[in-house]
Amino acid sequence: MGLILFCVLDLFWLYTLLCTGHTQGAVLTIDPNWSTFYTGESVTFICDMKEGTNTDWEYKILKDGQEFFHYNSHSLYRLRPLHISDEGEYQCCGRLKTSRYSKCSNKIFLNVQADKPRAEVTAGTTTISVGGSVTLSCSVDNSAGWKYQWFRRTSHTSEYPLKTNDEQNRIISVSQGGIYRCRGERGDPAFYSDMSNDASINIIFSNQVVVTRQPDWPQIFSGEKITLTCEIQGGETTEWMCVWRHLGAVTPWKSSKQFTFTVSERSSGDYQCQCKRRDDSYSSTKWSEAIRLSASEKPRPVLSVSPSWLSPGSSVTLRCEIKPPSAGWRFYWYKAVPDLSHRYGPYSYDLLPGSSNGTAGSSTIVHEQTHTAGYVCRAEKVDRVYSTDHSQRTFVWSEDIHPAASLTVNPDRVQHFSSDPVSLNCEGNSSEWRVMSLVNNVLSQCSFWGTMNGQTCTFKTWFSDAVYWCESGSALSNAVNITGQFDSGGVILLSPVQPVTEGESVTLGCTSRIKNILSNVLFYKNGQLMQNDTRGEMIMTGVSKSDEGLYKCLHSGNESPQSWMAVKPASRTEKTSFVTSLVVGLLCGILLIFLLLLLCLYKLSKGSFFTSTNQSSATDKDEAQLNKNTSLHGNASVYESVNGPDDAGNDAVYAMADEFSDVTYSAVELKTITKKRENKKAEEKSVYSAVKIGSSTDKNHYNNAAFFEGKSAPAANEAVCSEVTPENKLDEAGME
Repeated sequence: MGLILFCVLDLFWLYTLLCTGHTQGAVLTIDPNWSTFYTGESVTFICDMKEGTNTDWEYKILKDGQEFFHYNSHSLYRLRPLHISDEGEYQCCGRLKTSRYSKCSNKIFLNVQADKPRAEVTAGTTTISVGGSVTLSCSVDNSAGWKYQWFRRTSHTSEYPLKTNDEQNRIISVSQGGIYRCRGERGDPAFYSDMSNDASINIIFSNQVVVTRQPDWPQIFSGEKITLTCEIQGGETTEWMCVWRHLGAVTPWKSSKQFTFTVSERSSGDYQCQCKRRDDSYSSTKWSEAIRLSASEKPRPVLSVSPSWLSPGSSVTLRCEIKPPSAGWRFYWYKAVPDLSHRYGPYSYDLLPGSSNGTAGSSTIVHEQTHTAGYVCRAEKVDRVYSTDHSQRTFVWSEDIHPAASLTVNPDRVQHFSSDPVSLNCEGNSSEWRVMSLVNNVLSQCSFWGTMNGQTCTFKTWFSDAVYWCESGSALSNAVNITGQFDSGGVILLSPVQPVTEGESVTLGCTSRIKNILSNVLFYKNGQLMQNDTRGEMIMTGVSKSDEGLYKCLHSGNESPQSWMAVKPASRTEKTSFVTSLVVGLLCGILLIFLLLLLCLYKLSKGSFFTSTNQSSATDKDEAQLNKNTSLHGNASVYESVNGPDDAGNDAVYAMADEFSDVTYSAVELKTITKKRENKKAEEKSVYSAVKIGSSTDKNHYNNAAFFEGKSAPAANEAVCSEVTPENKLDEAGME
């Protein structure tokens, strides 16, 4: 009975559906309606009978034609989590609860993948202008239903999620570079894809980049500072960090657009810059166009002096030359002042008078320079603040010795053998000295090549040629040029260190290491032979300025070095002394001649000068006296004896001239004439002369014998005697 009722109801339901036109097939849908699922996701099957209500039916799920779920009253069935085994073809069937009528839905294939999908980032163009953005997209195997999450990090920051206003976030726009990743999210509960690979986004700004420089001089020197600026057109308000490239080398990143450096010779070449935003190390500009920098070597002032050896009181011309040559300089001139507080002999520099503002010309004149002095110069550019270093010290040498500072050499000569010690002694108005030398433009002091003891420097002349001088804190001494000769060199010239004064005499010699005095020496001046004889020295009297020059000697094929002999004019004192001596000598000579003339005139006025006597021979005492005072000259003999008025018993003067066998005797007796202070009559003493002339055959002899008168001689054997009684009396002043 019940079975019959059920059949009636099914037929009624079927009739109703047919009559009303509502008979439809069942529909199976899935939620979410994706083509592919992944293990771990969930899916809901929805079975819709398309008639009646859901409560009128019972439902079951078939998988691959097999019953997967038995009939139940649920039209929804969730499968969670999916496994790979859940993949297959699904269908649902429904039946009416009031009858056995049933129908089945369409079939749906459920695709289940075992591995999680991986998201993938795709970037649009990364070359943009400043203020632009880059498009990034994220996808997961072209499957649907995904929303995306984005993450960014940099090389020095950790990863963080990006916030956007788009729920799906499949496509985003970024204005910063960096390392980006994304992942997909779908379903409920959420199912996540694997993270995408890193996408490094390096943004290149397309804005034009140019380099400017300041100062923009056409010529820049080593040592000057220059500032290069990287200008990004259109990015003036952005804060930048920049890097510079020069000759293939790249500088570290700098926190500004400017690059300031000191120019050197290696600075020449092309410079380029590239900048990046301070807050984004992955966003940078293109490399700029190159700017070429041409750097000249640092200008060096080279000072020259003329003359280098002074004549007393002469002017000195200082010339400062810039190397390499360039224009637009002002020149400053300094005097080098010794600084004895430093061991290695530096100098302080005092501006010369009138040089505080510099000179436009490259030369200046120092007037009336008398002593050794050192000078330096430097230069400043006219069009900018740039100064050279000081030049090397250049000295003008004076050979004049002055009280404030003087140098003497022992032994006192220019040339020395290398093994012989030489002493340089400093004297003057100081208790502290140093001895300096200049060898091949190298300046050094005694402690480097000798021994300094107090004010004396002792050394050996290892240098071939050097200039030496003394320095105190305030003065420089005269300079001397000393030449060293190795012992094996042969000979050296003996010449004075100090200049010779005009009018004086000087002796040049030549010596060897073995023998002090040499003969057969040749002396040369300025390459010309001066003397060639057997003597070993050359004596020069009355030296004049024309005797200045380079001298050397030559002995047995050995040649000495050349040395300069200087001649200085006689000082005013020396000239005055010489003139005084000359005048006094001339006056004395004239006075003596005048007195002799007066005496002769006086004697002539008294009669014959000679008085004849018949003496044939002198007394024994006279003979002995004559023999005692005998001297020979050729074949003639002259005997002379003079006894003053104080000789007791013989106030006579004897003279004898002997020519061959002839003898002339003369006796003169001098008697003192005195004058009493009481004006008494003076006592007189007569002068007697006796001359005996022997026979002779030579008439010339008689002329010699009669030299007192200047007349012809008397006849042979004639005796002449004369007595002279002077009339004039010496007064008191004359006796004094």
